[in-house]
Amino acid sequence: MLAVAVVLSAVSGASELRHTAIVRAVARARPSIVNIHGQKAVVDEQYGGSSTRQVNGMGTGIVLDERGYILTNYHVINGVRIIQVTTCEKKTYIARLVSYDAKTDLAVIKIDAKESLPVIATGTSSDLMTGEPVIAVGNAYGYEHTVTRGIVSALGRTVQVSDTHRYDDLIQTDASINPGNSGGPLLNIDGEMIGLNVAVRAGAQGIGFAIPVDNTMAVVAKLLSSERVQNTWHGVVVEFAGSISPQGIVVSAIDRESPAARSGLKPGDVIKTVDNQQVVRAIDLERAMLGRRAGDRIEVAVERENEAMTVQLVLASISSRAAPAEDEIWTSLGLELEPVPAREFARQNSRYQGGLKVRAVRANGPAARQGVRTGDILVGMHGWATTSLDDVRYVLGHKDRASFSPVKFYILRDGSTLYGHLPLD
Repeated sequence: MLAVAVVLSAVSGASELRHTAIVRAVARARPSIVNIHGQKAVVDEQYGGSSTRQVNGMGTGIVLDERGYILTNYHVINGVRIIQVTTCEKKTYIARLVSYDAKTDLAVIKIDAKESLPVIATGTSSDLMTGEPVIAVGNAYGYEHTVTRGIVSALGRTVQVSDTHRYDDLIQTDASINPGNSGGPLLNIDGEMIGLNVAVRAGAQGIGFAIPVDNTMAVVAKLLSSERVQNTWHGVVVEFAGSISPQGIVVSAIDRESPAARSGLKPGDVIKTVDNQQVVRAIDLERAMLGRRAGDRIEVAVERENEAMTVQLVLASISSRAAPAEDEIWTSLGLELEPVPAREFARQNSRYQGGLKVRAVRANGPAARQGVRTGDILVGMHGWATTSLDDVRYVLGHKDRASFSPVKFYILRDGSTLYGHLPLD
């Protein structure tokens, strides 16, 4: 709040009445918002798609980490050869792409700033109310740090932007969102980011859309994971990775033979801090691992059954990750599976009662040959539901197994139910 007060006091002659909630919210968030410029090649339709031309691209970004990690939309930087980032203080840097997910249209870029950058304050999208005031900040039509205001018009919207791409579960707002606003924050009246501005409905006025911040942060935790960014491994699996919890994040599972397992961490532990850095979201855990090397010792403070304790986690190289144990499921199907918590599975809006998440797929195994991927959820085999590992073992050990091999299986992927046939090795 000190930074906000400094910004406000700089407004010469401004009375207290002018320091409205909107003014304070913008002052709090603005230092963490950057503008993105660059050129990209697009197909020129006038010549039958046979030639390309250079166009100026623009968008907005949000500082996620003081070391220069910035969140934006993937479509903002996709195809851009040189990504130029300008901060609130008018300093310009060249950014590099760190990680992206085209499906959710999210990307993380990095600039090498000489000083620590202010990090955006994030709220939660779980308690948004239709009608509550919101503020959009961004590089609208190239006009840097444009501020618009409105309300939450609706929640849970689906927007089809092309034949191949659609957004689900968006926040609809009447705060003016224009080309260039993409990748910028949608703020609540407290100046906390509650959404990422992403889409404008062509031909409509006063209708814009944003990705809920909880959904965004769940993806960003993966984009900034130590495995993905620097090939190191900790083995902590977090429940509800996008949600915020001031009390700490809950460990839902521990990878076998992982650094986390060797440290003594257990499912159900609540991680409070990592090397004295507060942890309220999964992304905070991954941020704490950034810049660390294999062999580094990291202090993790947890609460277990209402008792505080500290463990020492030694980060490992991803190449040291052992293959899953040679149990029956791994041998027969080429899969490592884990139960999906009931609350998490409920988010699938599926007619099935539960399922098993695919944690690993054996190269060239039966499941791999059928196109099963890590992250798929196995919900059925033959005529049986698969809500536990014992369900799968029951199918594999069935006395009539030979009569239904290859066994028909069902998986959930991106909201769709897919099926195939697995020959049982």
